This record gives sequence, structure tokens and C-alpha cells, in this order.
Amino acid sequence: MTGIRGRPNLLGAAAGWLWLALIILPIYYIVLTSLKAQSEFFTSNPLLPPSSPTLDNYALVLRSGFTRYFVNSVVVTLGSVLPAVLVSFMAAYAIARGRGWFLALSNRIFLLGLAIPLHATIIPIYWMITRAHLYDTLLALILPSIAFSIPISVLILANFLRDVPGELFESMRLDGCSDWGMLWRLALPLTRPAVVTAAVYNALNVWNGFLFPLILTQSPEVRVLPLSLWTFQGEFQVNIPALLASVVLASLPLLVIYVVARRQLVSGMTAGFTR
Repeated sequence: MTGIRGRPNLLGAAAGWLWLALIILPIYYIVLTSLKAQSEFFTSNPLLPPSSPTLDNYALVLRSGFTRYFVNSVVVTLGSVLPAVLVSFMAAYAIARGRGWFLALSNRIFLLGLAIPLHATIIPIYWMITRAHLYDTLLALILPSIAFSIPISVLILANFLRDVPGELFESMRLDGCSDWGMLWRLALPLTRPAVVTAAVYNALNVWNGFLFPLILTQSPEVRVLPLSLWTFQGEFQVNIPALLASVVLASLPLLVIYVVARRQLVSGMTAGFTR
């Protein structure tokens, strides 16, 4: 790292390496511990590699219903993110390109949704889910997740759409293209980084969500990955290596998504808010 005058920025470099160490150390500990036997975990140095690495913890996780919990999480995540991003994209297009008091009011309502904390709504959500006879179903997790994903998605997409030159829309309109055609043929390809950003951000929140599954589900058949960690907690002890092995397996899909969509994600996080 170099400063403004070309001199090495030693302080910035040291801070960068310190921040990297703070991030890498927990990941190193989790992966290392997941490869240890439970007996070795209590007797060895927690930061030293295992003397006899084993995959028994991963086998135990897979035998403990991990596949079912994984499928439930995938269903809830896709069922929440896809409708939320679709509705948010159409709403953001109308807000960014349209005029009138109704669209302005709609934009304020979406922004107001960002100010409402999730924990303050859990009681009315529980009441509505039970009245609709959806308690202990995957749909009970999907519907509230969609509602909480829309405000932030509209904010991201609307800011990105405002940066698209209006001349492009006008030229397509002169060619006889309708608003619906411009939405899918022009706005969607140009805002793909923002769409990916909104989808990944919401997928992370839904995938790691704990409060809704804890309150709105009960049976093991609809249990998702965050709640599956209870499987390795006994009455008097916790199987830490198996617990961390399940954390590693649950994190792999998110890592794959980030590797595949990292360029679109970074572009969407920066370009949509630059003027």
C-alpha cells in the first residue's frame, strides 16, 4: 500500500493485515475444529491442527437429517427471494420512471418499512399466521420473509434505475415499445448487478434467519438449517465439532453464490449509489 506521495502506507498495511487476521481466525478455528474428534477437542490446543483429522463429524451431520433441513432452507430462501425481487423490481421501475403523488407515497411507504424492526412485528405476524392456519409450515416462513425483503430491494433497485439515462427509454418509446417491454428488454439487463445484489442480500438474511423459524415452526419436518444446530446440543453437553461441521456445510452454498456472483454483487453495491 502506498500513500498519496508514493510512500509506503505502513499504518494502512498493518491495519489491513490486522483486519484480515480478525476475519480469518474464526474461519480457521471453525474448519479446524470440525475435523477433530470430540475427545481431542477437549484435550488439544484449539488453534493447533488435529493430530488425526477425521470426517466423522460431517458424516454425523449428514446422518442427523441435514439433507432435509438443507432442502427446507433452499425452498424457503428461493420462495422468499424470487417473488420479493420480482415485485421489488417492478415497483422500483414504477417509482424511478413514473410521476404522481401515488408513486411518491408508495416510495415513502417502502422507506418506512426499513424503519420497522423485525422483532417488533413478531406478535402480529404470529397472530396472522395462526389465524390463516399456516403455523408450522414452510409458507409461514416464506410470506413474512417476502414482506421484509421488499423495502430494501426497492431502495437498491430504484437508486440504480435512476442512474439509467432517460434517453434510452425515450428512444425505445419512439420505436413503439411499451412500458412493459422497456421493463424487461431495457431496464432488467441494465440493472442486473442491482438485481443480483438485492437477491444475494435477501438470500443471506433468509438463509441465516432464526427468529421466524423459532416462533413460526415446531416440527422437525419443517425445520431449517439455523434451527438444526439444536440437534447437536444434549442435556449436559454440546457436540462442538459436529456443530461446527454443520456450520461449515450450511455456509458452503453461500460461498458458492458469492464466488459466482461476486462481480455483479460488487458492481451493484457501488454503482447504484454513485452520482
